[in-house]
Amino acid sequence: MQSIENYNFSGKRAIIRVDFNVPLDADFKVTDATRIRAAIPTIKKVLEKGGSAILMSHLGRPKGVTDKFSLKHIIYKIEELLGVKIIFAEDCQNAAAQAAALKPGEVLLLENLRFYAEEDGKPRGLAEDATAEDKAAAKKVIKESQKTFVKTLASYADCYINDAFGTAHRAHSSTALIAEYFANDKMFGYIMENELKAIDAVLLDAKKPFTAILGGSKVSTKITIIESLMERADNLVLGGGMTFTFVAAMGGKIGNSLCEKDQYEMALDILAKAKAKGVNIYLPFDTLSGESFSNDCATLITPSDEIPDGWLGLDIGPKAIEDFSKVIENSSTILWNGPVGVFEMDTFAAGSRAIAESIVKATENGAFSLIGGGDSVACINKLGLADKVSYVSTGGGALLEYMEGKVLPGVAAIKA
Repeated sequence: MQSIENYNFSGKRAIIRVDFNVPLDADFKVTDATRIRAAIPTIKKVLEKGGSAILMSHLGRPKGVTDKFSLKHIIYKIEELLGVKIIFAEDCQNAAAQAAALKPGEVLLLENLRFYAEEDGKPRGLAEDATAEDKAAAKKVIKESQKTFVKTLASYADCYINDAFGTAHRAHSSTALIAEYFANDKMFGYIMENELKAIDAVLLDAKKPFTAILGGSKVSTKITIIESLMERADNLVLGGGMTFTFVAAMGGKIGNSLCEKDQYEMALDILAKAKAKGVNIYLPFDTLSGESFSNDCATLITPSDEIPDGWLGLDIGPKAIEDFSKVIENSSTILWNGPVGVFEMDTFAAGSRAIAESIVKATENGAFSLIGGGDSVACINKLGLADKVSYVSTGGGALLEYMEGKVLPGVAAIKA
C-alpha cells in the first residue's frame, strides 16, 4: 500500500475522494467549513509535490441533478482555504478534456457525485408498484452503467486518494470501486490516516483504564457498539434518552421519558453481560427533567428511577455529573459517542458540558480522548473545546461501524 508521504506525485493527476458535504445557508454560503478545511493538507501535499488534483465529493441527498446541491456553490470557500483557483467540471462523466489539460498545481472539482445513480449503484425512478422482476432488471442495468461510470472517473487520473472517512462505510463508486483501477497507485489521505490511527489507538491499543461514554436516544441503535466495547472498555458511562430503557427495565419510574419497552430484555442482558465480564456500567443516579420538551419549561431534579408522571428526563443530574466526571478524570483512554442530554437547549446542556470539561481535564493529564459521532462533535464544537481533546472524528456512521468491528469498504479497497 502506498503512502501519501512517500508517493511521487510529480507530473501526475491525483483523483481525491474528499468529503465536502458541508451545510449551506439560504444564500448558498458555507456555514461550517470544517470538512473542507480538514482536506486542505492532503490536497496541498499533491500540489506541492508537483501533481495536480481532481476533487470528487457528494453534497446532500439529491434525487438527480438539483441546483441546490451543486458543488459550484462551495468553490469560493475551497479557493479561500486552498489559495488556488478551482476549475469546475459540470458533468462528472464528461470531464476527460479538463482532466487531461490539468497542469501541475491546478485543481479540478467534479460536480456532485450523487447527481448520478451510478455513484451508489441504486436504481432511481422505479414505480412504487414495481414487480420483483422490474426491480431486478433495473438493478442489473444500473450495475452495468456503474462499471462505465467508475472506469470513466478512473481514466482521469494516475493515482487515487481516499480522504473521505465519513463515507468509508459506503461501497460506492468513488469510495471503493474506483480503487480497483489503481492497484499500485492508491492511498489514504491525511484525514483517513489520522482517523484510523485515532480509532485504532482506542480499539486496539487503549491504555487502561479505558472509559467509553455513550449517549443517544435509543438502546436499539447502540446495542452492537455496546457489546463491542464491552470486550475492550473498563467503564461504560451511559447517558441520554436510552438510559431510561435500562431504568424502566429494572423497575424504575421514568415518567414520560423516552423508553423502548421492547428492549427491556436486551437492556437487562447487557447489564448481566457487563457484570460477568467485570465491566463497570454507570447509569445516571439522578436526572434533570422537564415538564415539556422545551428550553423554558419547569424543571425538576429527582433520582433517575423516581421521575413523576408527566415529566421527562432531558439531562443528567448533579450527582450523576459528579459520578461520571470522577470516572472520566481517572481514565487513560476515553471515547465519547453521544451527548448525555438535550445539549441544544441551554437548560439541559450542563451534563454534556460537564462531560466535555472532564474529558478535557483528563486529556490535559495525559489521557487519549476521541470524540466521535455527529452529535458529540456538534456538542464539543458548540462548547469551543474541540482543540482541547486528542482527536475529533469526521465520521459518524463510518466511525460507529468501524468500532462495531465491521469492514469498511473504503478502507478495505485501499488496503487490498
